[in-house]
Amino acid sequence: MSAQTVDVRTAPHPPRPAAPPPRRPALLSRPRVRALRAHVGTVAGVVILAVLLWRLGTGVLLQGLRRLDAPSLSAALAIGLVTTVCSAWRWQLVARGLRIRLPLGAAVADYYRALFLNAALPGGVLGDVHRAVRHGQSAGDIGRGVRAVVLERVAGQLALTVTGTAMLLTLPSPVRAQALHLAPLVALAVVGALAVLLALHMNRAAPSRRGRALDRMLGEARAGLLSRRNGPGVALSSAVVLAGHFATFLVAARVAGCTAPVPVLLPLAVLALAAMGLPLNVGGFGPREGVTAWAFGAAGLGASTGVAVAVVYGVLSFVASLPGALVLVARRRTGGYAPAVPADVSSEKYGAKESARLASSSLPFSGVPREGRPMTPDSV
Repeated sequence: MSAQTVDVRTAPHPPRPAAPPPRRPALLSRPRVRALRAHVGTVAGVVILAVLLWRLGTGVLLQGLRRLDAPSLSAALAIGLVTTVCSAWRWQLVARGLRIRLPLGAAVADYYRALFLNAALPGGVLGDVHRAVRHGQSAGDIGRGVRAVVLERVAGQLALTVTGTAMLLTLPSPVRAQALHLAPLVALAVVGALAVLLALHMNRAAPSRRGRALDRMLGEARAGLLSRRNGPGVALSSAVVLAGHFATFLVAARVAGCTAPVPVLLPLAVLALAAMGLPLNVGGFGPREGVTAWAFGAAGLGASTGVAVAVVYGVLSFVASLPGALVLVARRRTGGYAPAVPADVSSEKYGAKESARLASSSLPFSGVPREGRPMTPDSV
Protein backbone atom coordinates (compact mmCIF):
# COMPACT_ATOMS: atom_id res chain seq x y z
CA MET A 1 0.00 0.00 0.00
CA SER A 2 1.45 3.37 -0.99
CA ALA A 3 1.89 6.28 1.39
CA GLN A 4 -0.77 8.25 -0.42
CA THR A 5 -3.46 5.70 0.27
CA VAL A 6 -5.95 6.87 2.84
CA ASP A 7 -7.72 4.50 5.15
CA VAL A 8 -11.45 5.08 4.73
CA ARG A 9 -12.06 3.98 8.27
CA THR A 10 -9.99 6.83 9.67
CA ALA A 11 -10.76 9.48 7.06
CA PRO A 12 -12.93 12.37 8.30
CA HIS A 13 -16.53 12.12 7.17
CA PRO A 14 -18.31 15.13 5.67
CA PRO A 15 -20.76 16.82 8.00
CA ARG A 16 -24.24 15.44 7.84
CA PRO A 17 -26.94 17.78 6.61
CA ALA A 18 -29.17 19.22 9.27
CA ALA A 19 -32.36 17.34 9.84
CA PRO A 20 -35.39 19.07 8.32
CA PRO A 21 -37.75 20.66 10.80
CA PRO A 22 -40.65 18.45 11.82
CA ARG A 23 -43.66 18.87 9.62
CA ARG A 24 -46.88 20.09 11.13
CA PRO A 25 -49.67 17.58 11.36
CA ALA A 26 -52.03 17.59 8.43
CA LEU A 27 -54.89 18.69 10.67
CA LEU A 28 -53.05 21.96 11.47
CA SER A 29 -51.90 22.80 7.95
CA ARG A 30 -52.59 26.30 6.73
CA PRO A 31 -55.04 25.31 3.96
CA ARG A 32 -57.07 23.25 6.43
CA VAL A 33 -57.10 26.09 8.95
CA ARG A 34 -58.32 28.52 6.29
CA ALA A 35 -60.99 26.11 5.11
CA LEU A 36 -62.15 25.56 8.70
CA ARG A 37 -62.27 29.27 9.34
CA ALA A 38 -64.26 29.85 6.15
CA HIS A 39 -66.87 27.23 7.14
CA VAL A 40 -67.28 28.23 10.80
CA GLY A 41 -69.99 30.75 9.89
CA THR A 42 -71.89 28.20 7.83
CA VAL A 43 -71.75 25.61 10.60
CA ALA A 44 -72.91 28.15 13.18
CA GLY A 45 -75.83 29.18 10.97
CA VAL A 46 -76.86 25.55 10.42
CA VAL A 47 -76.73 24.88 14.17
CA ILE A 48 -78.91 27.90 14.95
CA LEU A 49 -81.49 26.92 12.34
CA ALA A 50 -81.48 23.31 13.54
CA VAL A 51 -82.14 24.38 17.13
CA LEU A 52 -84.99 26.66 16.05
CA LEU A 53 -86.59 23.92 13.96
CA TRP A 54 -86.19 21.45 16.82
CA ARG A 55 -87.82 23.77 19.35
CA LEU A 56 -90.48 25.44 17.20
CA GLY A 57 -91.05 23.04 14.30
CA THR A 58 -91.12 23.65 10.57
CA GLY A 59 -94.51 25.33 10.69
CA VAL A 60 -92.98 28.66 11.73
CA LEU A 61 -90.89 28.72 8.56
CA LEU A 62 -93.94 28.21 6.35
CA GLN A 63 -96.33 30.43 8.30
CA GLY A 64 -95.11 33.67 6.78
CA LEU A 65 -94.07 32.29 3.40
CA ARG A 66 -97.67 31.37 2.62
CA ARG A 67 -98.66 35.01 3.06
CA LEU A 68 -96.21 36.40 0.52
CA ASP A 69 -97.97 38.07 -2.40
CA ALA A 70 -97.22 40.32 -5.35
CA PRO A 71 -97.66 43.64 -3.45
CA SER A 72 -95.17 42.67 -0.74
CA LEU A 73 -92.61 41.45 -3.30
CA SER A 74 -93.07 44.62 -5.34
CA ALA A 75 -92.58 46.71 -2.20
CA ALA A 76 -89.36 44.82 -1.46
CA LEU A 77 -88.04 45.50 -4.98
CA ALA A 78 -88.92 49.20 -4.74
CA ILE A 79 -87.35 49.63 -1.29
CA GLY A 80 -84.32 47.64 -2.44
CA LEU A 81 -83.87 49.95 -5.43
CA VAL A 82 -83.80 53.03 -3.19
CA THR A 83 -81.45 51.51 -0.61
CA THR A 84 -79.10 50.08 -3.24
CA VAL A 85 -78.80 53.38 -5.12
CA CYS A 86 -78.14 55.24 -1.85
CA SER A 87 -75.60 52.62 -0.77
CA ALA A 88 -73.82 52.89 -4.12
CA TRP A 89 -73.82 56.68 -3.78
CA ARG A 90 -72.26 56.34 -0.32
CA TRP A 91 -69.62 54.02 -1.78
CA GLN A 92 -68.92 56.54 -4.54
CA LEU A 93 -68.46 59.33 -2.00
CA VAL A 94 -66.06 57.27 0.10
CA ALA A 95 -64.10 56.22 -2.99
CA ARG A 96 -63.84 59.87 -4.04
CA GLY A 97 -62.44 60.70 -0.62
CA LEU A 98 -59.76 58.06 -1.21
CA ARG A 99 -59.06 59.54 -4.67
CA ILE A 100 -60.68 56.74 -6.67
CA ARG A 101 -63.09 57.70 -9.42
CA LEU A 102 -66.19 55.47 -9.38
CA PRO A 103 -69.13 56.19 -11.72
CA LEU A 104 -72.50 55.96 -10.02
CA GLY A 105 -73.96 53.61 -12.64
CA ALA A 106 -71.11 51.13 -12.25
CA ALA A 107 -71.34 51.45 -8.46
CA VAL A 108 -75.07 50.61 -8.49
CA ALA A 109 -74.52 47.56 -10.71
CA ASP A 110 -71.62 46.31 -8.58
CA TYR A 111 -73.56 46.88 -5.37
CA TYR A 112 -76.52 44.88 -6.68
CA ARG A 113 -74.19 42.06 -7.60
CA ALA A 114 -72.55 42.14 -4.16
CA LEU A 115 -75.95 42.02 -2.44
CA PHE A 116 -76.96 38.99 -4.50
CA LEU A 117 -73.71 37.16 -3.72
CA ASN A 118 -74.06 38.02 -0.02
CA ALA A 119 -77.56 36.56 0.00
CA ALA A 120 -76.78 33.49 -2.10
CA LEU A 121 -73.43 32.42 -0.61
CA PRO A 122 -72.57 31.35 2.96
CA GLY A 123 -71.06 33.91 5.30
CA GLY A 124 -72.89 36.97 4.02
CA VAL A 125 -69.71 38.93 3.17
CA LEU A 126 -68.28 37.30 0.05
CA GLY A 127 -70.14 39.72 -2.19
CA ASP A 128 -68.48 42.66 -0.45
CA VAL A 129 -65.10 40.92 -0.72
CA HIS A 130 -65.64 40.45 -4.44
CA ARG A 131 -66.73 44.07 -4.83
CA ALA A 132 -63.66 45.32 -2.99
CA VAL A 133 -61.16 43.19 -4.90
CA ARG A 134 -62.59 43.91 -8.34
CA HIS A 135 -62.83 47.63 -7.67
CA GLY A 136 -59.26 47.67 -6.38
CA GLN A 137 -58.06 45.79 -9.44
CA SER A 138 -59.78 48.25 -11.78
CA ALA A 139 -58.25 51.16 -9.87
CA GLY A 140 -54.75 49.71 -9.95
CA ASP A 141 -54.60 49.68 -6.14
CA ILE A 142 -56.30 46.73 -4.44
CA GLY A 143 -55.53 48.02 -0.95
CA ARG A 144 -57.21 51.33 -1.62
CA GLY A 145 -60.22 49.64 -3.19
CA VAL A 146 -60.60 47.33 -0.20
CA ARG A 147 -60.35 50.21 2.25
CA ALA A 148 -63.05 52.12 0.35
CA VAL A 149 -65.47 49.21 0.75
CA VAL A 150 -64.54 48.74 4.41
CA LEU A 151 -65.14 52.42 5.18
CA GLU A 152 -68.44 52.32 3.30
CA ARG A 153 -69.61 49.38 5.39
CA VAL A 154 -68.35 51.08 8.56
CA ALA A 155 -70.53 54.09 7.75
CA GLY A 156 -73.59 51.86 7.60
CA GLN A 157 -72.74 50.18 10.88
CA LEU A 158 -72.17 53.53 12.57
CA ALA A 159 -75.59 54.72 11.43
CA LEU A 160 -77.18 51.53 12.79
CA THR A 161 -75.28 51.85 16.09
CA VAL A 162 -76.21 55.47 16.71
CA THR A 163 -79.84 55.13 15.64
CA GLY A 164 -80.29 51.74 17.28
CA THR A 165 -78.85 52.92 20.58
CA ALA A 166 -81.21 55.88 20.61
CA MET A 167 -84.20 53.64 19.89
CA LEU A 168 -83.26 51.05 22.50
CA LEU A 169 -82.89 53.77 25.13
CA THR A 170 -86.12 55.63 24.35
CA LEU A 171 -88.58 53.03 23.05
CA PRO A 172 -89.91 50.02 24.98
CA SER A 173 -87.81 46.96 24.17
CA PRO A 174 -86.71 43.69 25.83
CA VAL A 175 -83.21 45.10 26.37
CA ARG A 176 -84.11 48.62 27.47
CA ALA A 177 -83.22 48.04 31.13
CA GLN A 178 -79.89 46.44 30.23
CA ALA A 179 -79.19 49.18 27.68
CA LEU A 180 -79.78 51.89 30.28
CA HIS A 181 -77.32 50.21 32.63
CA LEU A 182 -74.70 49.67 29.92
CA ALA A 183 -74.99 53.10 28.30
CA PRO A 184 -72.61 54.87 30.75
CA LEU A 185 -70.03 52.10 30.40
CA VAL A 186 -70.22 52.20 26.61
CA ALA A 187 -69.93 55.99 26.59
CA LEU A 188 -66.91 55.81 28.91
CA ALA A 189 -65.27 53.19 26.68
CA VAL A 190 -65.85 55.36 23.59
CA VAL A 191 -64.37 58.41 25.29
CA GLY A 192 -61.35 56.38 26.41
CA ALA A 193 -60.78 55.01 22.92
CA LEU A 194 -60.99 58.52 21.44
CA ALA A 195 -58.53 59.78 24.05
CA VAL A 196 -56.05 57.02 23.17
CA LEU A 197 -56.36 57.77 19.46
CA LEU A 198 -55.88 61.47 20.10
CA ALA A 199 -52.78 60.81 22.22
CA LEU A 200 -51.30 58.59 19.52
CA HIS A 201 -52.07 61.17 16.88
CA MET A 202 -50.42 64.01 18.85
CA ASN A 203 -47.34 62.02 19.85
CA ARG A 204 -45.29 62.43 16.67
CA ALA A 205 -41.89 62.72 18.35
CA ALA A 206 -40.79 59.23 17.29
CA PRO A 207 -43.10 58.03 14.52
CA SER A 208 -43.01 54.31 13.93
CA ARG A 209 -44.31 52.19 11.10
CA ARG A 210 -47.42 51.31 13.11
CA GLY A 211 -47.98 54.94 13.96
CA ARG A 212 -47.71 55.99 10.33
CA ALA A 213 -50.20 53.27 9.35
CA LEU A 214 -52.60 54.49 12.03
CA ASP A 215 -52.27 58.08 10.84
CA ARG A 216 -52.92 57.00 7.28
CA MET A 217 -55.98 55.01 8.33
CA LEU A 218 -57.39 57.93 10.33
CA GLY A 219 -56.66 60.29 7.48
CA GLU A 220 -58.50 58.11 4.98
CA ALA A 221 -61.46 57.71 7.33
CA ARG A 222 -61.62 61.47 7.80
CA ALA A 223 -61.37 62.13 4.05
CA GLY A 224 -63.89 59.45 3.12
CA LEU A 225 -66.49 59.86 5.86
CA LEU A 226 -66.07 63.12 7.76
CA SER A 227 -64.88 65.71 5.27
CA ARG A 228 -67.03 68.73 4.43
CA ARG A 229 -67.38 67.46 0.88
CA ASN A 230 -68.42 63.88 1.71
CA GLY A 231 -69.77 63.98 5.27
CA PRO A 232 -73.30 65.28 4.57
CA GLY A 233 -73.81 62.89 1.66
CA VAL A 234 -72.55 59.90 3.64
CA ALA A 235 -74.84 60.77 6.56
CA LEU A 236 -77.88 61.30 4.33
CA SER A 237 -77.37 58.11 2.33
CA SER A 238 -76.80 56.08 5.51
CA ALA A 239 -80.02 57.43 7.01
CA VAL A 240 -82.02 56.55 3.89
CA VAL A 241 -80.52 53.05 3.72
CA LEU A 242 -81.31 52.40 7.38
CA ALA A 243 -84.86 53.69 6.93
CA GLY A 244 -85.24 51.28 4.02
CA HIS A 245 -84.16 48.35 6.18
CA PHE A 246 -86.67 49.34 8.83
CA ALA A 247 -89.41 49.63 6.19
CA THR A 248 -88.61 46.15 4.87
CA PHE A 249 -88.79 44.76 8.40
CA LEU A 250 -92.18 46.38 8.97
CA VAL A 251 -93.46 44.94 5.68
CA ALA A 252 -92.20 41.50 6.76
CA ALA A 253 -93.96 41.84 10.12
CA ARG A 254 -97.26 42.71 8.50
CA VAL A 255 -96.93 39.88 5.98
CA ALA A 256 -96.21 37.43 8.82
CA GLY A 257 -99.40 38.53 10.57
CA CYS A 258 -97.85 40.61 13.35
CA THR A 259 -100.09 43.56 14.22
CA ALA A 260 -97.88 45.17 16.87
CA PRO A 261 -97.52 48.97 16.58
CA VAL A 262 -94.49 50.48 14.87
CA PRO A 263 -92.83 51.83 18.10
CA VAL A 264 -92.82 48.26 19.45
CA LEU A 265 -91.39 46.75 16.26
CA LEU A 266 -88.59 49.27 15.66
CA PRO A 267 -86.38 48.18 18.61
CA LEU A 268 -86.89 44.56 17.56
CA ALA A 269 -85.80 45.52 14.04
CA VAL A 270 -82.64 47.05 15.50
CA LEU A 271 -81.76 43.77 17.21
CA ALA A 272 -82.47 41.80 14.03
CA LEU A 273 -80.31 44.10 11.90
CA ALA A 274 -77.48 43.93 14.43
CA ALA A 275 -77.62 40.11 14.31
CA MET A 276 -77.48 40.22 10.52
CA GLY A 277 -74.06 41.87 10.75
CA LEU A 278 -72.58 38.66 12.14
CA PRO A 279 -70.95 36.52 9.41
CA LEU A 280 -72.50 33.36 10.87
CA ASN A 281 -75.28 32.49 8.51
CA VAL A 282 -76.41 30.33 5.62
CA GLY A 283 -77.61 32.53 2.80
CA GLY A 284 -78.49 35.21 5.38
CA PHE A 285 -80.38 32.84 7.69
CA GLY A 286 -79.12 31.99 11.16
CA PRO A 287 -78.43 34.57 13.91
CA ARG A 288 -81.18 36.83 12.59
CA GLU A 289 -83.82 34.16 13.20
CA GLY A 290 -82.42 33.27 16.62
CA VAL A 291 -82.22 36.86 17.89
CA THR A 292 -85.62 37.74 16.45
CA ALA A 293 -87.23 34.70 18.07
CA TRP A 294 -85.79 35.70 21.46
CA ALA A 295 -86.70 39.39 21.04
CA PHE A 296 -90.30 38.71 20.00
CA GLY A 297 -90.68 36.18 22.80
CA ALA A 298 -89.32 38.63 25.38
CA ALA A 299 -91.64 41.35 24.06
CA GLY A 300 -94.66 39.07 24.49
CA LEU A 301 -95.30 38.66 20.75
CA GLY A 302 -94.30 34.99 20.54
CA ALA A 303 -91.03 33.39 19.44
CA SER A 304 -92.73 31.66 16.51
CA THR A 305 -93.94 35.03 15.23
CA GLY A 306 -90.40 36.37 15.46
CA VAL A 307 -89.04 33.48 13.39
CA ALA A 308 -91.79 33.97 10.81
CA VAL A 309 -90.98 37.68 10.54
CA ALA A 310 -87.26 36.96 10.20
CA VAL A 311 -87.84 34.35 7.48
CA VAL A 312 -90.11 36.69 5.51
CA TYR A 313 -87.56 39.48 5.90
CA GLY A 314 -84.87 37.18 4.51
CA VAL A 315 -87.03 36.28 1.51
CA LEU A 316 -87.87 39.92 0.83
CA SER A 317 -84.19 40.88 1.07
CA PHE A 318 -83.28 38.11 -1.37
CA VAL A 319 -85.97 39.26 -3.81
CA ALA A 320 -84.65 42.82 -3.53
CA SER A 321 -81.16 41.58 -4.51
CA LEU A 322 -82.31 39.60 -7.57
CA PRO A 323 -81.32 42.37 -10.02
CA GLY A 324 -77.76 41.53 -8.96
CA ALA A 325 -78.15 38.12 -10.62
CA LEU A 326 -78.90 39.88 -13.91
CA VAL A 327 -75.79 42.04 -13.44
CA LEU A 328 -73.73 38.94 -12.72
CA VAL A 329 -74.95 37.17 -15.87
CA ALA A 330 -74.42 40.27 -18.01
CA ARG A 331 -70.89 40.80 -16.69
CA ARG A 332 -69.99 37.15 -17.29
CA ARG A 333 -71.20 37.37 -20.89
CA THR A 334 -69.38 40.60 -21.70
CA GLY A 335 -66.36 39.87 -19.50
CA GLY A 336 -66.04 43.56 -18.85
CA TYR A 337 -65.80 45.81 -15.82
CA ALA A 338 -65.96 49.58 -15.78
CA PRO A 339 -62.48 50.65 -14.66
CA ALA A 340 -62.31 53.08 -11.76
CA VAL A 341 -59.09 54.98 -12.33
CA PRO A 342 -57.58 56.78 -9.32
CA ALA A 343 -58.22 60.50 -9.54
CA ASP A 344 -54.52 61.26 -9.11
CA VAL A 345 -53.41 58.84 -11.85
CA SER A 346 -53.88 59.43 -15.57
CA SER A 347 -56.10 57.03 -17.49
CA GLU A 348 -53.38 56.56 -20.13
CA LYS A 349 -51.22 54.79 -17.57
CA TYR A 350 -53.78 52.25 -16.39
CA GLY A 351 -56.58 52.22 -18.95
CA ALA A 352 -55.38 49.76 -21.60
CA LYS A 353 -53.39 47.58 -19.21
CA GLU A 354 -56.20 47.19 -16.66
CA SER A 355 -58.87 46.60 -19.31
CA ALA A 356 -56.85 43.81 -20.89
CA ARG A 357 -56.03 42.28 -17.51
CA LEU A 358 -59.59 42.34 -16.15
CA ALA A 359 -61.13 41.03 -19.37
CA SER A 360 -59.36 37.73 -18.76
CA SER A 361 -61.21 37.13 -15.48
CA SER A 362 -64.98 37.09 -15.77
CA LEU A 363 -65.93 34.57 -13.10
CA PRO A 364 -67.31 36.02 -9.88
CA PHE A 365 -64.31 35.08 -7.71
CA SER A 366 -61.62 34.80 -10.35
CA GLY A 367 -58.60 37.03 -10.13
CA VAL A 368 -55.38 37.64 -11.94
CA PRO A 369 -52.09 36.48 -10.41
CA ARG A 370 -50.40 39.08 -8.32
CA GLU A 371 -46.77 38.49 -7.29
CA GLY A 372 -47.00 34.90 -8.41
CA ARG A 373 -50.15 34.04 -6.41
CA PRO A 374 -53.79 34.01 -7.43
CA MET A 375 -56.02 36.61 -5.88
CA THR A 376 -58.72 34.99 -3.72
CA PRO A 377 -61.11 36.34 -1.09
CA ASP A 378 -58.87 34.85 1.63
CA SER A 379 -55.97 37.05 0.52
CA VAL A 380 -57.88 40.29 1.14
